[in-house]
Amino acid sequence: MQTAKQAVETLLRHLPDDSTIEDIQYHLYVLEKIKRGQDDIAKGRSYTNEEARKRLGKWLNC
Repeated sequence: MQTAKQAVETLLRHLPDDSTIEDIQYHLYVLEKIKRGQDDIAKGRSYTNEEARKRLGKWLNC
């Protein structure tokens, strides 16, 4: 498992040289959201597809 610093270093190596600060911020945001989602799944805080459909049905008209 990478430290936060290592994850940022990896990200910066993979982004194009002409990336803006906004590009970097966006990618960091996405990485953090993915990490939080993985942590939630590991802690059992997730829904099955069927549970999600039921919870979101009133907005999705499913």
